[in-house]
Amino acid sequence: MIVEYQKGEDDLPAENVTWSDAKDFCEHYGYRLPTEAEWEYAARAGTRTRYSFGDDEGKLSEYAWYNENSGGAPHPVGTLKPNPWGLHDMHGNVWEWCWDWYGSYLPEPQIDPVGPPAGNYRGLRGGSFVDRAEDLRSANRIRGGPENRIQNFGFRCARGPRRQP
Repeated sequence: MIVEYQKGEDDLPAENVTWSDAKDFCEHYGYRLPTEAEWEYAARAGTRTRYSFGDDEGKLSEYAWYNENSGGAPHPVGTLKPNPWGLHDMHGNVWEWCWDWYGSYLPEPQIDPVGPPAGNYRGLRGGSFVDRAEDLRSANRIRGGPENRIQNFGFRCARGPRRQP
């Protein structure tokens, strides 16, 4: 299960957080960071389109804070429309740390894949308030060093029936 994390008096997303801090926070409360596959599954919410609401980039401002509507700042969580599964801000607001080490995908089809066993970078998903529409696609990903503390890097917690890989 993917859950939303909110903080602060304005319900702003967690931001300016390292991967290590995000991991520690989630574990302290009995949660964990989602894998990239789990994150994308939750973001897509059963769809196969560029965004959880379809392919029409013109509707993005109804669902996401990004460079066209954010004013260059994050916004309170849950103020725009959720995806079909009721999750808010899967597109935009802040990039979200994932559990996996960042690496190339294997060429053959995978079911619930995890990243490589080691690496220098962790995966992030979702796009942020400073990114372009195409950066907010459900399948888009970037990488970041686990100790990078960047204003538009945040996280959400997950809990599931299986142990963390």
